[in-house]
Order: sequence, then C-alpha cells, then structure tokens
Amino acid sequence: MIRALDLTDLPTAERVLAVQRLAYAVEAELIGFDGIPPLHEDLAALRSSTEHWLGRYSDGELVAAVAYELPDADTVDISRLVVDPAQARRGHGRALLDHLDELEPRATSLVSTGTANVPATTLYLARGYTATGQVEIAPGVTITNFRRTRRPDR
Repeated sequence: MIRALDLTDLPTAERVLAVQRLAYAVEAELIGFDGIPPLHEDLAALRSSTEHWLGRYSDGELVAAVAYELPDADTVDISRLVVDPAQARRGHGRALLDHLDELEPRATSLVSTGTANVPATTLYLARGYTATGQVEIAPGVTITNFRRTRRPDR
C-alpha cells in the first residue's frame, strides 16, 4: 500500500526519520562519505520539510518513502528515495516511483544519487533516466544527476 505521508503526525515522522537514517547509512557506506545531509537530519528539520512525501507500507509498517518537489508545471524533482535496508530489493523503491509517475505525470523528472550507489543508479537507469553529469561533493566523492523526459500522458 502506498499513501501520502503527513510529517506533522509525530509517529509517521519518527518512522520516516528511522527509515531515512538506515537507508542513508547504507548509501554512506557505498559511496564512502558520511556527510549526506539527510543522514544527520533531526526530527524537527524533517517535520519542517516542504517536500511532498509518499510512503510504502508492508504488513502495516512504513518500509520506504519518496520525497519530491514540484518546481514548475512540467517538472518533478525527487529529493529523497529511502528504503529500509531490511526491505531492500523487494520492489518498494520502484513501486514508489511508479506511483509518483501516475500521481504527477510531468514531462521531466529529476533525481540524483551517489555515483557509487550502484543499486540506486541501476534503478534510475532502468526507469529511463539518463545521467546528465556529476558533481564532486567531497574529495573523490561524486553524485550523479539524472533526468528523464517523457510525454505527460505516459
């Protein structure tokens, strides 16, 4: 089940934060960099986020979430995609992205991830994203920016 998340609800926000920390800890290990801002975000900062959130539930528990922004009428900018590592490789991230595509059928979709985060990179490439460039965020650590353009009716 996928539904919109209300981070003003304390238990929801606490679970999102827990999943986020677990997921970004894995990414930090994959890319060799623990300075990923969401890894160190506190509950107050998360709850004050202006992003839109969707969550995926399994057996009544939140196991994955996607956060996104709508910077203009044609673009969805995915700012976070997190999956509880205990639930990884079960299609939760893909399901969230599919749901987001249906909910916000915009022509352009943007996302970024650590270049060395092979699972995330593989997911985005499989969904039709193209790498548009890399940015060095620390010595020897890069993130890759991705873009997908499609007709809004698809």
